[in-house]
Amino acid sequence: MQPEHDTRESGLAGRHGCLYLVPGPLDHGCASQAPLTDVLPQQTLAVAARLTHWISENARSTRAFLKRVDALVPLARPLQEIEITELPRAAHKHGDHGTTGARFDARALLAPALEGHDIGLASEAGMPAIADPGSSVVRAAHVLGLAVRPLVGPVSLLLALAASGLNGQNFAFVGYLPQQPEARQQRIRALEQHARRSGQTQLFIEAPYRNRALLQALLQTLQPDTRLAVASGLTLPEAQVRSEPVQQWRRQPALASERLPAIFAIGA
Repeated sequence: MQPEHDTRESGLAGRHGCLYLVPGPLDHGCASQAPLTDVLPQQTLAVAARLTHWISENARSTRAFLKRVDALVPLARPLQEIEITELPRAAHKHGDHGTTGARFDARALLAPALEGHDIGLASEAGMPAIADPGSSVVRAAHVLGLAVRPLVGPVSLLLALAASGLNGQNFAFVGYLPQQPEARQQRIRALEQHARRSGQTQLFIEAPYRNRALLQALLQTLQPDTRLAVASGLTLPEAQVRSEPVQQWRRQPALASERLPAIFAIGA
């Protein structure tokens, strides 16, 4: 049996690198940070430390992440020598998966992999390409015949779903809800109807500073026996998960944090 070919930073002609999906901690933008070793296994830290080429949602946040990695596992090169290429703003602000416009062709960003360098794909928090940009890069890697290897780390949507008690066999992530009150109310009602009819859990998110407005809209719009779950600050010391029928939320209302990222879910 032939040993698996090692593509790590070979730089040799004819040997392609691979694309690593490197999850980040969920504390981006939060006042407190959990130790990386609490949320990322040693193997993920080791791979991140040796990568010298990155594609990133935000170069500044990726450098901050690598600085934290370096304190645990020394980087293969000084931080200032690591190549970090940002995804175009349009790709991560308006989607890069083709449903809202022309697909972004990310093949050019993967040129170092064709030269033999492994590349890391990073978002600001959690798993890239899951509720975050990066699907165009993964798609391009497959087109180019590059290996794609997701690494182990936190994925906020799945953590919230697991902690909600809602249907984990049938669920959907629907992104952000409309900001305009009337459109948001219509969307909430449509999601609730679908959840009650199909049994499919509906997950969605909001910018932290709009968490309270969204929670208020949910409590005003949802039926009393619909179950609502809110998971905020996941993996952080101040993490909270509450999952109860809407009527119970109304009896004991709570203010959603405007400092911590939150995942909202509704189901039957």
